[in-house]
Amino acid sequence: MDGLKERLRALRESRGYSQKGLAKRLGCSPSLISSYETGERSPSLQNLGELADCFGVTADYLLGRTPHRGTAPAGSPLTQGAAPLAPSGESAAQTQCQRLENSLPIVFGILEKIKCEAVTRQVSAYLSAAVYQAFRLLYSAREKNPQEAFSLDLGLYAAQAEALMDLSLGKARFLLEGGNLEDSRGMAQSQLPPLTPDMLLRESPLRAPSLLELVQEVEGTIAGKQ
Repeated sequence: MDGLKERLRALRESRGYSQKGLAKRLGCSPSLISSYETGERSPSLQNLGELADCFGVTADYLLGRTPHRGTAPAGSPLTQGAAPLAPSGESAAQTQCQRLENSLPIVFGILEKIKCEAVTRQVSAYLSAAVYQAFRLLYSAREKNPQEAFSLDLGLYAAQAEALMDLSLGKARFLLEGGNLEDSRGMAQSQLPPLTPDMLLRESPLRAPSLLELVQEVEGTIAGKQ
């Protein structure tokens, strides 16, 4: 079961679990999880099923027999098998931070493949404005916190940040659709990298599950399912 030890570890780490945390969730010892990951022991059929259920994947995926993680909810194939999973003992903030830490390198990895500085600048501006807006919202929630670190008006920053995000995303989309922008040439379809969920999972087995979970969560929220 060579495929098992690699995929079990990848799934565990991508969800932010320690061996101890996963063992606690499953009701077994950390040494048992360790023995699965080193290949010293193989799980029983019952334990294999419990592991698969825990991560929202099929037993065949855990065993390395298929690249398909499981049965996705109706909709995008990007969400295939990516069931949200909150690590035991971790706060929601820690879990979401880990998800973003895993997801952003994939986004910037795709930008590296595209090799267009203008698109990278616009996507970076969009993401930076989102972080700025979230940080300032939290920082300013306590009225007595000093505002010297900021130059934008407290009553206007949110609208200004959202305008920057809309503009940056619009410019990035325009370039990716082949439009020329100022001194930047648009991208031809032949210049854009092929991408599939399976390809992302093969290239980034430790990070891609977090990104696919994020996609599922955001689309579920937009659709009113969460």
